[in-house]
Amino acid sequence: MALRLGDEAPNFTAQTTEGEINFHEWMGDNWVVFFSHPADFTPVCTTELGTVAKYRDKFEARNVKTLALSVDPLDSHKSWINDINETQNTNVDYPIVADPDKSIATMYDMLHPNALTNLTVRSVFIIGPDKKIKLTLTYPASTGRNFDEIIRVIDSLQLTANHSVATPANWRDGEDVVVSPAIATEDIPERFPKGHTVIKSYLRTTPQPNK
Repeated sequence: MALRLGDEAPNFTAQTTEGEINFHEWMGDNWVVFFSHPADFTPVCTTELGTVAKYRDKFEARNVKTLALSVDPLDSHKSWINDINETQNTNVDYPIVADPDKSIATMYDMLHPNALTNLTVRSVFIIGPDKKIKLTLTYPASTGRNFDEIIRVIDSLQLTANHSVATPANWRDGEDVVVSPAIATEDIPERFPKGHTVIKSYLRTTPQPNK
């Protein structure tokens, strides 16, 4: 069965470019972006893994670890890192999981069902410190991922996990948020002392509470 939002992310032990890891132990109390790429030594994947390395400070500021995977063997990953660092002017120092037997890719439903080569698709799982899946995304092989959007979603997930708010369309960190419908309008001033705006009885906004 496909993994759903709220499911516990399956645990596994695997060889990576940073040594063997037990996934849940490696996570600790961090958030994790776990993503698969179709194959080593391919152009779009090279730009993606390079971008993740360049965004290291952004991820660390949000208590996020990153973990990549494909069904290529470990020696291929290690050799490819040299190309990524050279062409993307960066330093890949996060783990890339080697999954040549496709066991982890199968567990996470990362394999393309219609591809003759049975490669992993561009899957993204954002996993919270509670080991629960908070977001899933799947991109086609021809489209590189927008990691600015992934950062934006992490900001939203971390905000809404700790406050009774939601984030509207195209929201970015620092902008107004939507008050949960579960909170009565008369209770908003006590809960959100920065002020609020009533647009409709079901649509109330307030400045971002954790800023």
